[in-house]
Amino acid sequence: MTRVQLDELRHVIHPPGKLDSRAEHWAGRLYMRAVSLRVTRLLLPTRISPNQLTVVMVVAGVLSGAALLVPGLGGAVLAVVFMQLYLLLDCVDGEVARWRRQFSPLGVYLDRLGAYLADAAVMIGMGFRASSLGLDWYVVAGLAAGIGVLLLKSSSDLVHVARADSGMEKASDQSVVPRAAGLARLRRLASSVQIHRVCNGIEATLVLLVAAVADAALGGMAVTRVCVVVITAVVWLLVPAHIVSIVASSRLK
Repeated sequence: MTRVQLDELRHVIHPPGKLDSRAEHWAGRLYMRAVSLRVTRLLLPTRISPNQLTVVMVVAGVLSGAALLVPGLGGAVLAVVFMQLYLLLDCVDGEVARWRRQFSPLGVYLDRLGAYLADAAVMIGMGFRASSLGLDWYVVAGLAAGIGVLLLKSSSDLVHVARADSGMEKASDQSVVPRAAGLARLRRLASSVQIHRVCNGIEATLVLLVAAVADAALGGMAVTRVCVVVITAVVWLLVPAHIVSIVASSRLK
């Protein structure tokens, strides 16, 4: 493709408002969309479908969690690599679909399934990593964090299910703000701190990589274990808060 064609591709696959939407991950805006644009350009002449890319994305996300079972710094690095591949494919599959106009409910389903499996796999993997592949309370914490992440994601998706079953349109970005002034202020404070980010596989793998570097320097698994406890605590702090925020907003009205 020529440079003009690359600009045309960007206009179609990154429409106005796409990169500024709430659904766009900060890593996508910061660097991954620039990479995915070029990867998408390479894939367009092939017969690879968006759904096939999404399937590979799901596998990469699960492998990120499995990589945490590899002891030492290498496992943490590998987890980050797989999670970045997951993020890249999460961008590319939608870009290919938008250019070819190949949209399907199956693609949406696979994309959401991948988000569930990837984040839960990372949470479970970090628990086993902190336990040195034994069976102890760190495994329990990782499993608990995985369940909590699934609840966080499902509670958001159930809003769309409830609205669709009620014959309502998709909720707007403005409807997420709680109607009560006090809850709205708390939500703005939480959003400014961005504490929820640690519940995502992308950020969690980066945190665990930093922990692995510290553990390599100090010896042992103390830093990783602290991270497991903190991440699990944050997840379960957010679960009830997120559900209350949904019920108190206009998303179900």
